[in-house]
Amino acid sequence: MDQKLKDQIISIIDDTDDMTIATVREDGFPQATTVSFMNEGLTIYFGTSADSQKAKNLAANNKVSLTINRPYKSWSDIIGLSMGGKAVLVTDPKEFEGVVQMMSKKFPQIPDYVPTEDVELAIFRIDPSVISLLDYRKGFGHCELVTV
Repeated sequence: MDQKLKDQIISIIDDTDDMTIATVREDGFPQATTVSFMNEGLTIYFGTSADSQKAKNLAANNKVSLTINRPYKSWSDIIGLSMGGKAVLVTDPKEFEGVVQMMSKKFPQIPDYVPTEDVELAIFRIDPSVISLLDYRKGFGHCELVTV
């Protein structure tokens, strides 16, 4: 992927707080959920309860698809991303703490939502394999597919 395209993709990720992530349920159906996220370049992190349906789905099958979209008023302004990749539970204490710090910086409201002692936080890292950049400014349905 050329640097200009990579910069555009990272800009969309950097400018957005929420994504819709699809995991695979035990019964084979996809489950789409909106979550807040943070990132370092193309690497995306999100947190959830360790006993959430997302965490259970990912323990069985770590393949994910996700979308990240900038807000828009008309179709001619639609810009967004669709990604496929793998989600990995963050187990390294140093990486985990770094993500918690990123979360706190990006979402200052986090102290109001800190899990209680009986809720364990799970943080997942998503490393994309394929990215589809949707940019309607270049025409209806214009899309560029990139392998990472």
